[in-house]
Amino acid sequence: MNNASNHDDRIAKMTFASVYPHYLLKVEKKGRTKEELHQVIEWLTGFDEAKQQQLIEQKVTFQTFFQNAEINPNAHLITGLICGYRVEELTNPLTQQVRYLDKLVDELAKGRKMEKILRKA
Repeated sequence: MNNASNHDDRIAKMTFASVYPHYLLKVEKKGRTKEELHQVIEWLTGFDEAKQQQLIEQKVTFQTFFQNAEINPNAHLITGLICGYRVEELTNPLTQQVRYLDKLVDELAKGRKMEKILRKA
């Protein structure tokens, strides 16, 4: 198994509940709110705040999380580097979706305007 496969497998098995507190801390440290984080997650996945909380409590893996998501049709407009990867070039769909979420959280924490984060075609 090569490094990309190991990386993809590791991401698939991570739980949303284990990463969510890091997302929240990152955005709040930069003056953004929990509500804005939830708005970004809902834009990408279709999960409202109640559903996000349910998925956290159920400790679902990212694989399950994104299997049940309705990915925003404009998600392909998310581009750039995150964690050393260019998100638009990732070939594994699940890894790409997780990195989309990482990128949106990063943009939120960096103070980007919500209208720009929630891409419109």
